[in-house]
Amino acid sequence: MHVNEGATLFKQVDYSLLKLIHDIDMGEIGLPELQRPFVWTSVKVRDLFDSMYRGFPVGYLLFWANGSGNGTRQIGTKSKQKTPRLLIVDGQQRLTSLYAVLKGSPIVRDDYSEEKISIAFRPTDRKFEVANPAIRKDSEWISDISILWDERSSINRFTKDFIKNLQKSRKIDDKEEDNLFEAIDRLYDIQNYPFTAMELSQTISEEQVSDVFVRINSKGVTLNQADFILTLMSVFWDEGRKELEDFCRKARSPPTKGASSFNYFIQPDPDALLRVSVGHGFKRARLKYVYSILRGKDLETEEFSDELREKQFEVLKRSQKCALDLTNWHEFMKSLMSAGFRSEKMITSNTTLIYSYTLFLIGKLDFDVDKNRLRHLIARWFFMASITGRYTSSPETQMEMDLSHLRKIKKANDFVQILERIINDELTDDFWNITLTNNLEASTASSPALFAYYAALNLLDANVLFSKMKVTELLDPAIRANKSSLETHHLFPKNYLAKHGITEKIDINQIANLALVEWSDNIDMSDDSPTKYLKKYYSKVNKEMQYWHALPEKWDKMEYKKFLSERRKLISRVIHDGYKSI
Repeated sequence: MHVNEGATLFKQVDYSLLKLIHDIDMGEIGLPELQRPFVWTSVKVRDLFDSMYRGFPVGYLLFWANGSGNGTRQIGTKSKQKTPRLLIVDGQQRLTSLYAVLKGSPIVRDDYSEEKISIAFRPTDRKFEVANPAIRKDSEWISDISILWDERSSINRFTKDFIKNLQKSRKIDDKEEDNLFEAIDRLYDIQNYPFTAMELSQTISEEQVSDVFVRINSKGVTLNQADFILTLMSVFWDEGRKELEDFCRKARSPPTKGASSFNYFIQPDPDALLRVSVGHGFKRARLKYVYSILRGKDLETEEFSDELREKQFEVLKRSQKCALDLTNWHEFMKSLMSAGFRSEKMITSNTTLIYSYTLFLIGKLDFDVDKNRLRHLIARWFFMASITGRYTSSPETQMEMDLSHLRKIKKANDFVQILERIINDELTDDFWNITLTNNLEASTASSPALFAYYAALNLLDANVLFSKMKVTELLDPAIRANKSSLETHHLFPKNYLAKHGITEKIDINQIANLALVEWSDNIDMSDDSPTKYLKKYYSKVNKEMQYWHALPEKWDKMEYKKFLSERRKLISRVIHDGYKSI
């Protein structure tokens, strides 16, 4: 390994592939990616090996010197002789690919299924391919090149056996045999392929690391603070990161037996749950602060300390245990249901959900708020945060402000009063009468105001328009069918409006022109005028249904824009009434 001293921010280091693999095995370089989702396709791995075989450059690696830790340790069940000196900032997918193939190690795909990357090589024309059943049966191919670097085998013996097996199907002369030996030897020598890495100094900040990464990364990919913290977890608490990923994997499909994190509201990623743990444990939303102290950095002296790092990781461990506790997780989901929400289709912001879960944990575990009181408080908070878009713009900044109110209080009543005050400050009379009505002047199918209206219909136990079925029954996420049982119907149908010169989608698809109906009724209504199709359903519309679905008196005979204006006001009233029922 050759070292060149460069600028103060980094030094340039030359590695062979074999040295990189050795340092990963020893723990000198922290490569956590084998046990978490691997996003490269096998075809891309094939192309990587093809480029290296032909002597093409395959890019820089970017490492960051770890701030502390020189002792011995063990990550997971695999013994490492050293604490990683280098953290990988750029090149994880390449190094994962190379390590997985040279060591014959399986990787984990983004659906959390385990897979072995099998890259095949045909020595006769030196072609690489992703192994498939036909290749595995073809004696012309080395169906899995990983075998070349298996410590239990000899490359010379392997090549002789390969040629001997090939001779069973066709004749090989001396010249071709020499070519086969040369092709396989050259493939084996990929382990000596040269890599250049930039090792960033431990003294530079994570913001500088991100800046360097963006400047050298041609794809324009940016790093966030969660990426850094998850990498630190892989290095210093790999079991914790695996727990996060296992929780996320199980949240994606219903269990065949026993309890699991599966739910109908969110399929979380590790970085989302990390934010919960950080918010609960450190009362922080800005992850850059937490990242620094998890590295063992004293924010006053700028010095690094193993002792401080271990102390802060203990805080994270305790908080993550609470965040991944299935009782806490599903109790929080009951708060969402208490707010009238039924599934992920009604959730417009996962950030709002995650931050609400953070506040739930703080209320439950730090202040011991009564279970029922907390459930309805968090339900109101989630409703408020959703409908106002509280965490839509600069979410970290807003959550940091929310958490700052909770850092010095000691009592449950203080916690409740702070959240209630914020809710009341947001949901004023002007909000209900003016802001919300204006927000309903939209044509998007994913409007927070629209889903708040659906939530209100659930809370008010409303029937679907022209039906005896409940909205909450037909919004049940457990119902799966080829055709949705519940659809949005244009009260003033598209073709009817077109005949009257209204053709712009932004006008036709106004929220105030949509109503929830059963699928069969939507078909029946077709493109008739409201007055015409109402004759069929007139007997099904009573005062209560007219209220739920915000239908003005004699709405079918109204001028269209007047109808939209009046219905928006009535929808706002229904949403307000639904909220007050929580």
